Amino acid sequence: MVRKTVLGVAAAGVWLLVSGCVYSNVRVPMSGEFRNTQTVTRSGEATTRSVAWLVAWGDAGLQKAAENGGLKTLEYADHEFFNVLFGLYMSHTTVVYGQ
Repeated sequence: MVRKTVLGVAAAGVWLLVSGCVYSNVRVPMSGEFRNTQTVTRSGEATTRSVAWLVAWGDAGLQKAAENGGLKTLEYADHEFFNVLFGLYMSHTTVVYGQ
């Protein structure tokens, strides 16, 4: 009986890790249209963060990210999402690329 309980708890722990509930770090493009996109080397980032579902701060807007990278024109952008323990700590970063 104890062995079944331990296996059940271990399986639940693995499921939580695999599903992204305990930890996730994902970067996705803001657009799927890349036909005329130029390759660039300059980038800028802007981030918002939150802790314990109570306090949040930051600015993850495109304009703030471009300003932080010293960019005048934007070619493309990504979003990055970081999550720990069901959102106990979260961050959302906008990454822009351009000239």
